[in-house]
Amino acid sequence: MSTKGVLRYTLEKNVLSADQRIFYENNGYIVFPKLIPEDILEKSSKRYDDIVAGKAPREGMIVMRDVKDRKTVNKIQDINFDPIFRQYTEYDKLLDIVECITGPNIMAIHSMLIAKPPDAGFGTSVHPPHQDYYYFPLSPVDRIVASWTAIERCDNENGCLHVIPGSHKWEKLFPHDYPPGTQSNSFNKYYHGIFVSIFFSINIYVPLKSTFEDFVLFLKNLPENVKWINLEMNTGDTVFFHPLLVHGSGVNRSNRTRKAISCHYASADCNYIEGDEVQRKVQEEILNHLKRTMPDVEINYSDIWRYKSSLVRGIRSNL
Repeated sequence: MSTKGVLRYTLEKNVLSADQRIFYENNGYIVFPKLIPEDILEKSSKRYDDIVAGKAPREGMIVMRDVKDRKTVNKIQDINFDPIFRQYTEYDKLLDIVECITGPNIMAIHSMLIAKPPDAGFGTSVHPPHQDYYYFPLSPVDRIVASWTAIERCDNENGCLHVIPGSHKWEKLFPHDYPPGTQSNSFNKYYHGIFVSIFFSINIYVPLKSTFEDFVLFLKNLPENVKWINLEMNTGDTVFFHPLLVHGSGVNRSNRTRKAISCHYASADCNYIEGDEVQRKVQEEILNHLKRTMPDVEINYSDIWRYKSSLVRGIRSNL
């Protein structure tokens, strides 16, 4: 079956089958079981533990703690400059799939290892429904893709990913914010979500707060034509998804962590853009934080992404 000249979100690279390309085109995500070798994931997990324990350098990385339980580290961001984590972000079989979406010149633009520890009882381990493109000042959107790999079993009990298949085809970036009625110290920083009635396509307002019960209520109130899929994954399973795909994750109600490693990639031929009004809120929040921590440094939002990004295949051009 030939797909040349027909499909929009994937490129002809003889890596994805026609069925795989069509699945991604229709759903905005695709899962590859056991894509990443366990030794890479074991080394990444140990590196995370060593950084949290102060046994390994954290230069250039951001260690993020739970807003309520400050002793708990829930993730480390900007890990792509570390030689251990780069074994994941530069893994050839992973990049072969990425190239089917970005093209041959690939930049790693955002990388992290998320632990999602057992919830401390405040519901702060939930990540509300959101779209990753909300954070990225880049265009075109279709040449950006996320990889997200389970380091250990990720299931509904410990807060696996949820996705709305096909939501990337709505071609809309929805307004994001912290949950209505919550205070700044009750939700993890930058965990903005979609909390507007236009998203639900129904006539009632359905606020999602920070408890598992509210998350379940949110899922139950979705219209019939909008379904969430739980992406339960085993070690090494990897999902690739479009930056406009609506996704999130629930509270970790287990006594296990839910470790995963992730990287967003973009074509090096993408352009930096100013961003629209929807993206402005998170841009201002991030820039205001930097001004408080580095008051003598002049920086704009695209500068941040230039610093965070690194070439992983091909030639660096615009980014």
